[in-house]
Amino acid sequence: MTALDLSSPVAVVGTGTMGQGIAQVALVAGHPVRLYDAVDGRAREAADAIGARLDRLVEKDRLTGAERDAARARLTSAESLDALADCVLVVEAVVERLDVKQELFRALEDVVGDDCLLATNTSSLSVTAVGGALRVPGRFVGLHFFNPAPLLPLVEVVSGFATDPASATRAYETARAWGKTPVTCADTPGFVVNRVARPFYAEALAVHELRAADPATIDAVLRESGGFRMGAFELTDLIGQDVNESVTQSVWQAFFQDVRFTPSLAQRRLVESGRLGRKSGQGWYDYRDGAERPGPHTAPPAEAPAYVVVEGDLGPAAELVGLIREAGVEVRAGDGYGAGRIVLPDGGRLCLTDGELPGSEDLVHFDLALDYRAATRIALSASEGVRPGLLSGATGLFQALGKEVSVVGDVPGMIVARTVARIIDLAFDAVARGVATPEDVDTAMRLGVNYPLGPFEWSRRLGGTWARDLLSHVHEWEPSGRCAPSLALRRHAAADAREGTPS
Repeated sequence: MTALDLSSPVAVVGTGTMGQGIAQVALVAGHPVRLYDAVDGRAREAADAIGARLDRLVEKDRLTGAERDAARARLTSAESLDALADCVLVVEAVVERLDVKQELFRALEDVVGDDCLLATNTSSLSVTAVGGALRVPGRFVGLHFFNPAPLLPLVEVVSGFATDPASATRAYETARAWGKTPVTCADTPGFVVNRVARPFYAEALAVHELRAADPATIDAVLRESGGFRMGAFELTDLIGQDVNESVTQSVWQAFFQDVRFTPSLAQRRLVESGRLGRKSGQGWYDYRDGAERPGPHTAPPAEAPAYVVVEGDLGPAAELVGLIREAGVEVRAGDGYGAGRIVLPDGGRLCLTDGELPGSEDLVHFDLALDYRAATRIALSASEGVRPGLLSGATGLFQALGKEVSVVGDVPGMIVARTVARIIDLAFDAVARGVATPEDVDTAMRLGVNYPLGPFEWSRRLGGTWARDLLSHVHEWEPSGRCAPSLALRRHAAADAREGTPS
């Protein structure tokens, strides 16, 4: 099954930001495009707005003047649905209400041919439910673009329960012909991205609600240690707190209030107060004129130890050994067995967080980093009864490596580690339930939300048992079930452990 012929007309119904973006993508790819909106005059306004964006593409040398003129000639506004009768694809981008979408598609079926592909851009509703009332539900598919559609490459091609495989394939090939990177997925709440991404927000909010760190510090650790492009609080301020919470609520309800997707009370209160983020002037941060952005908690300078003893296997943090040597701190070899630890001259131990609480006056945990060499900040955590001087020595060691240090509260799994582990877990669970392939999940999370690695790439880097072990420990301390490792992750870890066992 091939992509739709570029000479065939495509329609977009709903001319808001997303509808205009999808129309622009199809138009630049070469299709004749027809815009329709139920509100009188909006389709014409949208055509003018798209024309203005084409002008800007010419100014940026992304289109030639001739290409722009040809594209403008292919773009028309429709006064009624009847004008879409000969279209081979109609993409809907109207309000996220099931009844509105169903009514629209029933009306479209009376206009277009039975071979016309019908698609919804819904991000939160069931594709199966939207298409359930159709006379020919097999030609109905989800085409979930990401905003802004002309810039972001990912498109989730969602098959509803009644979608014909040929329709999904045609939609996939068409999205690819439009220059996008499509991934296929089943019709489950949140599809791939909005399902697997929930822990990125949820764990940051959980750490904040446990009063272990403030938003600015959590964001800085996620960016500067975890390698994420934005922290969870600044990203939700950009998205809109109401929008982000609505998606979380939708996924939670659609999964019959599965505890793994439980919304945050702190975010609910923020929405109730009208602090919706950048668009309202206040969210987690204050964006009003003259407001000062709070900085992360950063520890004051401390003295580095003269030497350290490295014992056991540091696992994902093994790169620290070379960095410590490069910083001029002597590294002595200790016991080579057991869990890895860095021992300071006074006997205090530094360990990569494993999901346990430090719980000892002689132990300081440090957080996971995407790349310990490139990381510019490291988070440390210790119990309230930590021995005086130990936290200072740990701080001085990481500062000697050129890192800023943020000391956060005693929370299982800290910030980056628990976030990454839960993302990995939901990814394994999604694949086990047939939502998408591991390759498509990784592609979706890199391109849809700009993660530095896909969940399966992370799992391979960290080891097959790492996420299960960390989440098992977090679950022991927080036994709500929210962080309990899924059956799919447990099976993967058990298989990985068997493969690694000497025969």
